[in-house]
Amino acid sequence: MGMHFCMSWKNISFDWNRARAFLVTAEEGSLSAAARALGMTQPTLGRQVTALEQELGVTLFERVPQGLVLTESGLELIDLVRNMGHAASELSLRASGQSQRVEGVVCVSASEFDAIHYLPEVIAELRHTEPGIRVEVVVSNEVSDLKRREADIALRNFRPSQPDLIVRKLREENVWLYGTPAYLSRFPSVTPASDITGLSLVGYERSESNLSLLRQKGIPITVDDIVTSSHSYLLQWYLVKAHLGVGMFTESKGDAEADLVRAFEHLGPLAKVPLWLVCHRELHTSLRVRRVFDLLVRKVSLP
Repeated sequence: MGMHFCMSWKNISFDWNRARAFLVTAEEGSLSAAARALGMTQPTLGRQVTALEQELGVTLFERVPQGLVLTESGLELIDLVRNMGHAASELSLRASGQSQRVEGVVCVSASEFDAIHYLPEVIAELRHTEPGIRVEVVVSNEVSDLKRREADIALRNFRPSQPDLIVRKLREENVWLYGTPAYLSRFPSVTPASDITGLSLVGYERSESNLSLLRQKGIPITVDDIVTSSHSYLLQWYLVKAHLGVGMFTESKGDAEADLVRAFEHLGPLAKVPLWLVCHRELHTSLRVRRVFDLLVRKVSLP
């Protein structure tokens, strides 16, 4: 447990900029040298020192022909103000280091399929451009809770409702049925939906909800037609490539695979699926999180 200091904030009645003007003037020995050091005009600096004297109710310098000499009050205060200067300098350095340091871990959460499809290229570029950033990937088809710091950034197929998260829509894609040409050869290319029988589906799970998109297209399909189910999208992908049935995949993934073609394209896409990039408010203060976020926007967004 840290120590708790009882401090009367109302007793602090001076402007730090004026205290800095006093400190630099004392260190440099003259208003002209202090003004050069601070990059301001001598009259402006003089007014700041005078204003501090008025605020504190003491005289800090004696104006003598040789320049400025600290008064007894000034000598009593200068060490305190010098300590303040060191603390202010350290604060600036540490804050700058925290906000500008481009190193450390950034945790990205994504579904198995999105992680495999999008993240290798992003991580490869980060290794080249920002070698100090280490990406930790949480691969899960469940939703990581950014509020509990399970991840810094997440790729999601829905827009989160929490108001304290930053969200950016990257794309919205059509979902089609895909299969291998060999498997689909048993179905005429323009078969009416009601005549598509004997279709085997590789799905997420054996449930009625998995079939609603196909039934909306008029395809008479039942749970018994789900020949294989798995919560692994990657396994579904390879099962479809192994000619075991058709699967539902997004357009960019399915069209890029040479071994797969759209099934029953004449019926149109089954649905549209968005992809959202989600991040903590830390995006505003952590440069490493910002770099990863911006790279994901650039690499994953549809043109």
